[in-house]
Amino acid sequence: MQILKAKSTLIFSIICLVTSNLFGQGDDSTVVKNPNAVQAKYGSKGFEFTTNDNRFKLQIQSRLQFRFATPSDQDPQTFDDYSEDYESVFKINRARFKIGGHAFQPWLKYYWEYDVSQSNLLDFRLMIEKWEWLNFKVGQWKVEFTRERFISSGKQQMVDRSILNRVFTVDRQQGIEVYGRLKGDGIADFNYWIGTFTGTGLGNGSNDDSHLMYFARGQWNFLGREVKFEGSDVDISEKPGGIIAVATVSNRSPYTRFSSGGGGSLPGFENGDDGQYRVNQLNIETAFVYKGFSWQSELHQKEITDRLSNASPEILHGYYGQAGYFFNQLIGWWPKPLELAARHAGYFPDRGASDRIQHETSLAANWFFAGHKNKLTMEISRFDAEDLNFDYQEQWRFRIQWDISI
Repeated sequence: MQILKAKSTLIFSIICLVTSNLFGQGDDSTVVKNPNAVQAKYGSKGFEFTTNDNRFKLQIQSRLQFRFATPSDQDPQTFDDYSEDYESVFKINRARFKIGGHAFQPWLKYYWEYDVSQSNLLDFRLMIEKWEWLNFKVGQWKVEFTRERFISSGKQQMVDRSILNRVFTVDRQQGIEVYGRLKGDGIADFNYWIGTFTGTGLGNGSNDDSHLMYFARGQWNFLGREVKFEGSDVDISEKPGGIIAVATVSNRSPYTRFSSGGGGSLPGFENGDDGQYRVNQLNIETAFVYKGFSWQSELHQKEITDRLSNASPEILHGYYGQAGYFFNQLIGWWPKPLELAARHAGYFPDRGASDRIQHETSLAANWFFAGHKNKLTMEISRFDAEDLNFDYQEQWRFRIQWDISI
């Protein structure tokens, strides 16, 4: 029913825009002077409809992601996963519908995103972005705790996120945030984000007790330029850009992990009572882009305390490093749309809480037909794990994916 309503609203909006006969055509002399008249174009965020006075803008975009994977599409989570019998997968991995723009003033912005394949409202947020140094956001979105998770799945460098994502992401939460950029001269260039959330995951507008989730991120743009939340240096940056960021989050809830399905549990931690688990996390992050080369990394620590037991806190660690390069910047005959990328990740749970340590090494090739809006990605990955008895397992995986935004 939600899908039908969304589609009906879209169709009705387009019909109204077309039948209103208010679109300007030809040179500037033919543009309707009525400030409420609407101009239409196709831009970086899909089809755009803007009033002549720029007080209102509506952007509409859809995205489809097709994926083939063998022997499985899932990262192995436990030691036993390595010995399971898998079946190859071909699927529509993501199907998204996006609406954004501004209303009444160019600095009063809105955005919402709907997952058609899962019938799930992912994002809905309102932003006040009148000043560069002080902005406000309210609604539901992916918390900016990790670069890997915050980057849209349509703008990733690899087929998907690393083995760390499941363990360390804060994912989507409902709350309020203040953020901005403090831009000084030269290296005196910083971004900040400070937010508070319900801490119970996607779709949960209420907290389980009186303790909220608290989040802070500080980012130093040490070369005087921001690095966009986007994988690959598709724009072939003429000037280098680099960031060093530190983020922290603290939460008390029944959950020890979050995903697009909401709150969940890590191995060794079953869903608990309200406020049972105190989770404190720290992430140190870097990113760099220059002339077709891109780099990003994260270093994580996660402390989980079961408040209903006398056990010591469990401490989990993880890291990844990822790099890509458009080799046509170095080799003349190399195709311009082709990028090669690699990632290595390691996950080290508290040995008392889990049965394995795990590594992932992935190599990928991207062919950009139209930047991230139309690209083909091929990836091969190797996973290995070692359990408490020093038994060793490994698994290989191949995936190919076509991601297109319209």
